[in-house]
Amino acid sequence: MKRLVLATAVLTAITACGTSGVTESTVVTPSSTTPTPTTQPTPTSTTVADTTTTSTAEVENVLTVVESEFGPILADGEGYTLYMFVPDNRSDSVCYGDCEAAWPAFYAPATSADDVDDSLVDTTQRTDDTSQVTYNGWPLYYFANDEAPGDTTGQGRGLVWYVVNPEGVPLVAAETPVNQLTVIESSFGPILADETGNVLYVFLPDEQSESTCYDDCEAAWPPLLAPAYAGNNIDGTLVESTERTDATVQITYNGWPLYYFANDEAPGDTNGQGRGDVWYVIGPDGEVIEG
Repeated sequence: MKRLVLATAVLTAITACGTSGVTESTVVTPSSTTPTPTTQPTPTSTTVADTTTTSTAEVENVLTVVESEFGPILADGEGYTLYMFVPDNRSDSVCYGDCEAAWPAFYAPATSADDVDDSLVDTTQRTDDTSQVTYNGWPLYYFANDEAPGDTTGQGRGLVWYVVNPEGVPLVAAETPVNQLTVIESSFGPILADETGNVLYVFLPDEQSESTCYDDCEAAWPPLLAPAYAGNNIDGTLVESTERTDATVQITYNGWPLYYFANDEAPGDTNGQGRGDVWYVIGPDGEVIEG
């Protein structure tokens, strides 16, 4: 079975980041203790688009696409990279305070270049009544430590900050999207799966805590590794993570670590359901389905 899972090393400090030497957290909620960036002044819609003192409200940003090591990605009109934040869950921004200082919002108004899908461009209102540009539902941000157009030093920070391609998909690497939790229909009702429809399971001995599935168990039941975000019909408040003994980070839902089953050969297969009376699918409400 082909699985779109990425083994990522666990990072151990804060999601909103600081300098490039700072380690980072794996939680999917923004930290209130994010350090203030210590490098060059934060790029804003004023400093990036124009070096004059013109106010943000007087400058119209440009949303465009540039080439990068990850393939085509979103940037502003000067080529500064734009990022999404996993905890936003394609909704309103949750990046404020120290997070906002490190990850300034890409403000409206903005025009779209020819290589941008204008149907995916929208805005969301921030708590200070400014408008932030969104793409495919994702609020867009700069990273304060990107010093030059084309820099992507914010990529992968805290397993929650990623570049976005012109289709509106966050990327972990070239042609590798961030994992997405989705809901599919099955003979057991609506159940959790990844973005390609591969079914996800829970292991009752985990008891809504850390994973207890390793070695031969892990070979048969590979974990869904971070990063991942909540797709449509997924309750983002139930999406969290847990650290595994090999320092990777596993996605949890309502406290349950999530797994694939190696013998599921195609999207929608549920061959793991009921195995050993301990492996079961899980519904979008976070309840284990043992039927």
